[in-house]
Amino acid sequence: MFELIAEGSEPRQRCRFVLAPNEPSRLGRSTAADLVIPWEPRLSRAHIELTPDGTHVNLQQLQGARNPVYVKGEPTASCKLVPGDRFVIGRTVFQIAELTISDASPADELLDEVTFAPGQLRQVRFEDADRRIDVLSKLPEVIWGTGSLSERNSRLVSLMLAGIRTADAVALVRIDDEGAVKLIQWDRRQETAGAFRPSGRLVTEALLRRQQTVLHTWESSDPADSVFTATADFDWAFCTFVNEDQHGPWGIYVAGRTEPRSLVERATGSLGPAVLQADVKFAELVAEIISAVERVNHVEGDLSVLRQFLSPPILAALEQQGSRVGLNSDVLEPRESEVTVLFCDLRGFSHRAEVAGDDLLGLLDRVSKALEVMSGRVLEYGGVTGDFLGDAVLGFWGWPFPSEEAPLNACRAALAIRRAFVETAQAKGHALSDFRVGIGIARGRAVAGKIGTSDRVSVTVFGPVVNLASRLETMTKQLRVPILLDESTADVVRRRMAPEDGRIRKLGRVLPVGLKTPLDVHELLPSLDERPDLTAEHIIKYEQGVEAFIAGHWDEAYHHLHGMPPSDRAQDFLTLRIAEHNRIAPPNWDGVVRLPEK
Repeated sequence: MFELIAEGSEPRQRCRFVLAPNEPSRLGRSTAADLVIPWEPRLSRAHIELTPDGTHVNLQQLQGARNPVYVKGEPTASCKLVPGDRFVIGRTVFQIAELTISDASPADELLDEVTFAPGQLRQVRFEDADRRIDVLSKLPEVIWGTGSLSERNSRLVSLMLAGIRTADAVALVRIDDEGAVKLIQWDRRQETAGAFRPSGRLVTEALLRRQQTVLHTWESSDPADSVFTATADFDWAFCTFVNEDQHGPWGIYVAGRTEPRSLVERATGSLGPAVLQADVKFAELVAEIISAVERVNHVEGDLSVLRQFLSPPILAALEQQGSRVGLNSDVLEPRESEVTVLFCDLRGFSHRAEVAGDDLLGLLDRVSKALEVMSGRVLEYGGVTGDFLGDAVLGFWGWPFPSEEAPLNACRAALAIRRAFVETAQAKGHALSDFRVGIGIARGRAVAGKIGTSDRVSVTVFGPVVNLASRLETMTKQLRVPILLDESTADVVRRRMAPEDGRIRKLGRVLPVGLKTPLDVHELLPSLDERPDLTAEHIIKYEQGVEAFIAGHWDEAYHHLHGMPPSDRAQDFLTLRIAEHNRIAPPNWDGVVRLPEK
């Protein structure tokens, strides 16, 4: 593994970058670069690209870089560098170095191991509290004021060196998916002090096995024989766990040198001033702040995805329950639930697609606005938006929390969608004025939850009830009504929905193609204020006609249905069939209308 060491003309102008194997890294002055050198004015925003490749590092000057790169005093556009090689841009000197990490600390050299449990150091006092607080006050700028991760890591290492005066070297370390220890970033107080090789044994113990701070102390050793952290430079080191992300657990590694006999005593507090206790406490405080920020950022990232699917009341309920709100939350795992499913399809899309061949982007914009209206009403009434199926929206209620209001809220959302499109139809020139909707609602058992990964997730619902809602939506075309309900949902509406919110009427008994069991289908109607042409008396008379139709008394049924106002298109579904048979039910009539198509 290689690292890049950058040194400017000023003492504070120094940083290190670990170069990932076989991965190109762009160096420049812009925060968008992978390796940011903010102090060098002769650097372009992206100046060179460095790619480690086995035993060397490929350097390639990027197009648009104005100033030359000097290698051994000569301007060079591309070359291969090995550890110890240098190049210069402006007044900054860059050096390639090799990084090594010892797999373990020899057992006969290790004096002791001290583990610090969470909260163990809470009562420890800082002897230099003012200085440490001043250092901590710069932590928000390190976290949020940097443009790249490499810059953040570099500044974090510098901050730790400023906050822990006993430290000679500080590193950010990680354990990758294969269990190998990786050096993310490091620096030491004296650049000329030599190489830095963290103990893989200590890092593994702290980050992988314990996920808390672990301190190792060593006997001083002969520099000529030293192959691990406990060189003549260091005789103690501790590693503090910070967090675990998609790349693995990572932490802060601090090493230094003090009197060997007092190390354990100082670490445990049994004798002498608790120097290392305060240093460990400072490192743990920094780690806790960074971990909390990363958790918040992760949750915010998840919430930005979940807000597409979950309504604000559901998100609020998850937070109030103390649930770990995020894509990996157990609350969002798929499970069988009693749900009410709403399937809403946009009418007029296919026709508009044919005539708008020269303005497909304009059509897409209009369809997107229509989908936003539909999904917005689902979320407004506490539902979950599932899949977007072309020009259709799937919404459901009853998950992740069961609710007796689920069928009523689904119906309220359906009525709100219908109302929105009625209003746009009456607004001349509105982008959605020529669109209509068909809505099917069904209630039953289904598996609901999130599927996918943290990078790509879908919250949806599976089961026969979804197919039934889709079938009901399709039947709205044949029955000539905007909203159809199954028997289970209609029963709840009939018993519990106030007439000023919505009304219900039975339309008949049908058998769709592909199903074996007939369905009693019902229309969800808006209040009398919205549909004054359909009074309560009209609804009663209509349902009397439906019952007479099912019973085979078609002449009676015809008279009931013929009394509906001309604006009511639902009557056509039955009256046309009655008229085709001269108001006489066919032989062996079983009360079921068999639909010829889906």
